Amino acid sequence: MTVAAPSTNGTRTSSRPSAPRLAQRPPSALELIRSPDRAEAASSSATPESASAAVSVQSPGFSPEQLAALAAPLDRANVRQREQGRSRVSYLEGWQVIAEANRIFGFDGWQRQTIAVRCVAQAERTIGRDQKHGWGVTYTARVRVTVSAGSLMPLVREGSGAGHGIDVDLGQAHESALKEAETDAMKRALMTFGNPFGLALYDKAQRQVSSAAGQGEGAQRPGGQQPSVSRAAAGAPSPTTASPALVDPGQVALDVRTIQHLHSSLRALPRPRLESLTRAFRKRFQVPEEAVTIADRINQKCHHDWIEAFLVQQ
Repeated sequence: MTVAAPSTNGTRTSSRPSAPRLAQRPPSALELIRSPDRAEAASSSATPESASAAVSVQSPGFSPEQLAALAAPLDRANVRQREQGRSRVSYLEGWQVIAEANRIFGFDGWQRQTIAVRCVAQAERTIGRDQKHGWGVTYTARVRVTVSAGSLMPLVREGSGAGHGIDVDLGQAHESALKEAETDAMKRALMTFGNPFGLALYDKAQRQVSSAAGQGEGAQRPGGQQPSVSRAAAGAPSPTTASPALVDPGQVALDVRTIQHLHSSLRALPRPRLESLTRAFRKRFQVPEEAVTIADRINQKCHHDWIEAFLVQQ
């Protein structure tokens, strides 16, 4: 039976009982059982490109870009040296380590916590050539670093460090020692994540420290020498003027066949994976934004090794 309802313009229209809305009732048991089947069918009918994108989004742990950055050689331009006893020690500055953590893990992807700090020494001493009266203070600290890794449980690493403060003002000496101890402990904790945080410096030969890393167009080489122009696009490797024994292994020019093989391998990659590699390569080797392609930038052994590490880690 139909019921006549008044309309807004004075006429009468016929209305039928409206069907109940599915959104207003909970799903049935049958619908709940079928929903995973529908999702599986949708994923099987998706294109390879969309499937690759889905996998990259849902995969646990670090992203391919993060894994490639962690496996990459340490840029020698970031390394500093200081006198320690009768030898020189290589190290990374605290701000550089924090900048790398922000770049690789994200500003909201990691955090540090000072879990222990202790003043272990405080004594009067003379300072400088003027032999001014001052103080020497030493602190030890333990810092915990927590890093987010996709859908996995956060990774927790800890490190211990020491700091020394020398100043005519006792308070300033304490402040300097405390800050240095916390920074030293943080660097030791982050070092366990790979070369960009100084792990490569623990190898006396420094085989994972590359002078070519991070050099973009216009970068100045040590001694004021400008980098050579890439000739990979023209099908010829970059010339080398120095003897092979004096060339950094990462800066060895690739032969034409290797470059062509790399180009063929990259062209065969699914589009999402290729785009991911391209973004990571541009960031790692500081390719300027105006460069349309990275193909002509793949001309040295460090580029070849980085690409292989990127593909293996996925």
